[in-house]
Amino acid sequence: MKRIYLKAAIIHEFLKGNDSLETMIFCNNDKIKFVTTDQSLYEAMGSLKNRDIDMNKLIKLAEVTEIMPFKILMQSERKILTNDRVDEIRDFEFDEKKFNNYLDKAIED
Repeated sequence: MKRIYLKAAIIHEFLKGNDSLETMIFCNNDKIKFVTTDQSLYEAMGSLKNRDIDMNKLIKLAEVTEIMPFKILMQSERKILTNDRVDEIRDFEFDEKKFNNYLDKAIED
């Protein structure tokens, strides 16, 4: 099974309501396991302009994604979310074709 890391910007897009990303994450097959860190989840949630989070979506994300502790993986403390980092996450442009190609390649390997 391949592990695909969901970075903060991807989680942010998902939480904002990107339908195609929601389908890709929720309908993944048994060849892929999505993983992220608590840091990426924190950054994604903290970067949302509208603080109304669809709790069902957040719960489903937690259900299908292995959330790893940043502190253990990186052997350093979690970082404070800065305005620059928020801008970087918000400015990310999701490329559905590129993400699909990435998933397809991961499944084939």
